[in-house]
Amino acid sequence: MLDIKFIRENPELVKENIKKKFKDHKLPLVDEVLRLDEEKRATNSRANELRALRNKVSKEIGALMGQGKREEAEEKKAIVTAQAKELAELEAKENELAAALKENMMKIPNIIDESVPIGKDDSENVEVMQYGEKTEVDFEIPYHTDIMALFDGIDKEAAGKVAGEGFYYLMGDIARLHSAVTAYARDFMIDKGFTYCIPPFMIRSGVVTGVMSFEEMDAMMYKIEGEDLYLIGTSEHSMIGKFIDTITDEAKLPLTLTSYSPCFRKEKGAHGIEERGIYRIHQFEKQEMIVICKPEESMEWFNKMWSYSVELFRSLDIPVRTLECCSGDLADLKVKSYDVEAWSPKQKKYFEVCSCSNLGDAQARRLGIKVKGEDGSKYLAHTLNNTVVAPPRMLIAFLENNLCFDGEKYSVKIPEALRPYMGGKEIITY
Repeated sequence: MLDIKFIRENPELVKENIKKKFKDHKLPLVDEVLRLDEEKRATNSRANELRALRNKVSKEIGALMGQGKREEAEEKKAIVTAQAKELAELEAKENELAAALKENMMKIPNIIDESVPIGKDDSENVEVMQYGEKTEVDFEIPYHTDIMALFDGIDKEAAGKVAGEGFYYLMGDIARLHSAVTAYARDFMIDKGFTYCIPPFMIRSGVVTGVMSFEEMDAMMYKIEGEDLYLIGTSEHSMIGKFIDTITDEAKLPLTLTSYSPCFRKEKGAHGIEERGIYRIHQFEKQEMIVICKPEESMEWFNKMWSYSVELFRSLDIPVRTLECCSGDLADLKVKSYDVEAWSPKQKKYFEVCSCSNLGDAQARRLGIKVKGEDGSKYLAHTLNNTVVAPPRMLIAFLENNLCFDGEKYSVKIPEALRPYMGGKEIITY
């Protein structure tokens, strides 16, 4: 959410930013916000006049009563009574205008960084760099769930009976591999100086609307019926919410945390739930990283965060590339975003495994996350988030890139970094 003063002073810049994101249907929001802001300020001004007059007259009434001038005091009371109805109407209008203004402002996209490439959708995202030689093998790589099935590691049929499409059972070495990757990612981030955290897996609506746009909320979040609670789609939601209405001393920044959680997503309006695979599912687990920092340090942290993902995947012998999201592919709150994509030797293409985002002060403004400077001044923090690993997609990349075949049987080699988390195993066989 942008600062109303910024919109007031830069309406054309805000409109130009909306055009860069190819969301022209949101252009009328700017004029509507300006109209509501003007009406709200006029209403506030008149209400404040009446409040000041009420206070002034109340003091006069008290003085007159003290002097025994009851008749004059009653005349003053009549003035206050006559204006009370107007003031009550104005105060009700103040609340209505404030709510309408906030709702419209929350729909206006954040100002993207000037370095973001302009493009309509993800087809126009820009490759930044590739890391590692693409895995090439001289045998046919099975589909990822078929690889898991070879090791008796997955049961989607039973999960379908229990929970429906978009769920699965992991078992045996594949389930252990899933847990090993998560534990390795946790320790990897702790070694980078991040504090490990397990957050609440449900959050209130006030936090949901503080961390994401209405469109994302509708497409992703599962609502708990009859309660003001939602299942989290990522632990970023809980982790940023942890700092709602807080003021942190500047000297304590940056706050760097890495969190584990299950994640729940409707995937409404996305590419759909695959019947066979586990690329896009309703429930998965993830290790996340978030940073809360000073505004002038957010781009430096942005670059550190996506580089951590590259380093982690390369330590597991998985080739990756970084992809800069173009303007039309950025969610409304994002200032800049990189995807880290892993190489799929089966599909002969890269696919997304991590997403790193700088949200500027958008979440901080919505949630009241402030910083106290050395001089006592207060300002909004910047917030960033990035996937460390999300094992369903990580498992696909891991299995495809570490798969071996001796002419008769398949096996999966375990990179050295992961062996301590797999009981010392160097290879998985069946």
